[in-house]
Amino acid sequence: MKKTITVAVLGSTGYVGLELIYILSRHSGIKIIFLGSENFPNKDIREFDKRITNDTLPKLDLYRNIDLTNIDVVFLALPHSVSQNFVKVNFNKTKIIDLSADFRLEDSEVYRNNYNSKHSCPELLKNFIYGLPEINHKLIQNSNNIAVPGCYPTSVLLPLIPLLKANLIKSDNIIIDSKSGYSGAGKKFDKKNISNKGILNFYNYNTNQHRHICEIHQELSKISNTSIKFSFNPHILPIFRGMMSTIYCDLNKNISNHNINECIKKFYSNTNFVRLINIEDRNDFFKVQNTNNCIIKLFNHYDLSKIIIVSLIDNLLKGASGQAVQCMNIMFGYDEKLGLDNIKSD
Repeated sequence: MKKTITVAVLGSTGYVGLELIYILSRHSGIKIIFLGSENFPNKDIREFDKRITNDTLPKLDLYRNIDLTNIDVVFLALPHSVSQNFVKVNFNKTKIIDLSADFRLEDSEVYRNNYNSKHSCPELLKNFIYGLPEINHKLIQNSNNIAVPGCYPTSVLLPLIPLLKANLIKSDNIIIDSKSGYSGAGKKFDKKNISNKGILNFYNYNTNQHRHICEIHQELSKISNTSIKFSFNPHILPIFRGMMSTIYCDLNKNISNHNINECIKKFYSNTNFVRLINIEDRNDFFKVQNTNNCIIKLFNHYDLSKIIIVSLIDNLLKGASGQAVQCMNIMFGYDEKLGLDNIKSD
């Protein structure tokens, strides 16, 4: 029997932090021994999320009071530019799973240009593995430091990587149209943007300028033997959680929709959380909300040289906290599904 993993979470009261604590508090293989919050020290975490019912969890505490001596892994649910400061001081003192953008990008200049901030420890970027388990399982298994992918990139990379790897689609004209629940914008998001006097709103933002573009490009470029060019148009929906990416691709010569279907099905046949559904099956947010799943559905195009792919995830789970726990399970040799196969909103 494996030993109990001791865990700390920094950034406990944000949407991602709370989701993480909810999952971890029900995980049979871990014990939470530190919950960090700069804004609410000494508070009970249950005051921030009624789903968290575990009465043995520690009180929230200031980050500087953390003692890493007996902590096996620290989850950083912190804003970008904040996580790196913790890592700079505490690198190699414990395992780290970072849910910010601070260690996803391999080039510090790309980071600076997209996040308007100079990286404080660029020399450590090479020490983090990009935490997309279905693609980097072995690397995660042998790493002490994980950078959890962004939510939009997760929804886009999972369907596209197998197809580019098999050279089934053209890489120079991919169109990505994504919609996210407002939780993806964090707790500072002004809900007046999506509701005014009971009337719901829907809008796009940062078209072809979103920070996740460089992350998507970085990971797709590793797979493709030709230049990657894509358009990316993200939107905010008037719902709390869920993400849908609709991706339009040009097929390479002599490639059919059947080839696309068989490629994705085979690529993910031995994975736990990614599945291709049939054309007659409905794909909607209810299918993925409160799960760590990614559901992919293919649609025929009237032009046989094109394919339409729809990818759905829960942005707080497979797009953040669930994927982080999935990485932890792999790092410590647990069943990948432990703590994740029975998530529900109580």
